[in-house]
Amino acid sequence: MIQEKAAQLIDEFSMFDDWMDKYNYLIELGKSLPSIDEKYKTDENIIKGCQSRVWLHASFDGDKVSFTGDSDAIITKGIAALLIRVFNEETPAEILSADLGFVDQLGLKEHLSPTRSNGLVSMIKQIRFYALAFQAKA
Repeated sequence: MIQEKAAQLIDEFSMFDDWMDKYNYLIELGKSLPSIDEKYKTDENIIKGCQSRVWLHASFDGDKVSFTGDSDAIITKGIAALLIRVFNEETPAEILSADLGFVDQLGLKEHLSPTRSNGLVSMIKQIRFYALAFQAKA
């Protein structure tokens, strides 16, 4: 399922030839991200390693992990939306075994500033950390 969602994103991004159009699409993804409940905008949900403030909250129903997130920066919020779209409603095992090649295929790392690229890596690490914690619980 993760690979299907990642492939769909790659298709969507491939419609744009220009990186400015891809940035605009990232911004649109961020705008479409459902609002995170204010009670989750806490220090413990802040992603370390991001220049902007990014909150990522995860919950587990015993089977699948649900993510919500937000950021005070529009591009970063788009990156969070993209990752949530790929990893949301998946099992911890699926998240932990997922091939992350889609990140490179989208071309994000080389087109983001170094601080945003670090933030992307930090968000992925946090998503996997949540999956590991929930897998240990289950």
